[in-house]
Amino acid sequence: MQDRVEPPILLSRLLIFVFAGTVVVLFAMLLSLEKMCPLNRPQIFFLTSRPIDTTVQLTEMPPTDENMEMYKRAFVMEYVRTRNEIEKNTSAMRKKWGNADGIMASWSSKPVYDEFLKTELYVALTNNYPGFEFVCPVNIKRVIPLRENQYRVEMAYHCEDNNGQINQKNYTIRIGLSENPKQDMEWGDRMNNPLGLKVSEYTIENGEGDPLNTVYK
Repeated sequence: MQDRVEPPILLSRLLIFVFAGTVVVLFAMLLSLEKMCPLNRPQIFFLTSRPIDTTVQLTEMPPTDENMEMYKRAFVMEYVRTRNEIEKNTSAMRKKWGNADGIMASWSSKPVYDEFLKTELYVALTNNYPGFEFVCPVNIKRVIPLRENQYRVEMAYHCEDNNGQINQKNYTIRIGLSENPKQDMEWGDRMNNPLGLKVSEYTIENGEGDPLNTVYK
């Protein structure tokens, strides 16, 4: 039997169909990867708990004005707690306060963070102080909105060592926020700060100075 030779016109059409199908599949894959990328469109969830039955719930947060305000208040409380809370675990402290990749650096504007770097407790930690011999928990009493992106935080603050409580004070702190959710951010910063909020103002209105300068004496 003589071999059959396909007309060139049929082979060219077949190659066109194959190429078109490949392009469609490649486009679908790229679109799927783009949709899966979490860094361009961060989704915010609230992790809530009920002390009575210790139930923990993960709830998606639609970007409504009410939810955004709730998120900002939670952010402000966590900022005050992260900045001022002292624990004996120096590794955990360095993770929170670390210079370039810590949570404080991710949450603070440069001027605010530069002032934080000057506090006595931060200097003691970065100078390889062998270990804090006390703990200082933070108790947030109230977060009061003043105007858009500005809040007043009232907190109770005390420290304890092996001999018991050594200091107890109340502080009033004014905090201002700046937001730029579309800014370019490193992966670690986006994980710590998905909406790109920054503390642009940190003013102690009442409390006899910064606790990170006074409680260590």
